[in-house]
Amino acid sequence: MVSKKKEQICALLKGIETGDPEAVAVVNESKYIQHNPLTREGNVGLAELFKRLAKTSPSVDILRVFEDGDFVFAHTDYDFNEVEVGFEVFRFEDGLVVEHWDNLQSKPGSPNLSGHTMLDGTRKVSDFGRTEENRGIIRAFVEEVLVGRQLSRLDLYVDSNGYVEHNPHMADGLPALRDSLEGNEKGRRYDKTHRLLAEGSFVLSVSEGFLGDDHISFYDLFRLADGKIVEHWDTVDPVPPRSEWVNNNGKF
Repeated sequence: MVSKKKEQICALLKGIETGDPEAVAVVNESKYIQHNPLTREGNVGLAELFKRLAKTSPSVDILRVFEDGDFVFAHTDYDFNEVEVGFEVFRFEDGLVVEHWDNLQSKPGSPNLSGHTMLDGTRKVSDFGRTEENRGIIRAFVEEVLVGRQLSRLDLYVDSNGYVEHNPHMADGLPALRDSLEGNEKGRRYDKTHRLLAEGSFVLSVSEGFLGDDHISFYDLFRLADGKIVEHWDTVDPVPPRSEWVNNNGKF
């Protein structure tokens, strides 16, 4: 059974297609904090945005939606200003949305080297009783491997037989992951993890770092089975320069 919060967020996101101002009624205007630096705060700002986007005949496909306490996070396929893959994170308080973060990346027209897109793969959540265990595993993986660059510990966290990769520039398997991380040593750098959200077999990490000289927001979604990472999706989104922000809340 889908929870009320998940249903509300799906309705909110689908409101982008219709432009219906009622879709944003779940947002508490008096408390709402918007972390997309290019979107104005409040119900009025969202209603205006949805109305404008609806005129372009947009498409919103919600592939995955998860709930973690007061947070709901979704994995989405967008086709409006451009074709993009997104992660949307919402925080609830007293039954209404009071805070929002997102991370968007242009979707390539072809699959990666292993034939996977940024959105296909497993959707069903399992292992609900292992939510906190899986969150802890990803916390350690991000701190030790992605931030700490201890690549010798990859085998402790990643399934050596069935790892599936959805990053458009990478491929399946532990050896390919190792090669990619080693090759990124001077390019892709994780500096800090801001949030770990989890439901059952899925964990989303929200991190900050750099691609070369570019300030980047990294959202990584992991699926775990029997204590190992078996599948990975992500989006990489540049953090706009401060001069372009239309709110003062920051990306994270």
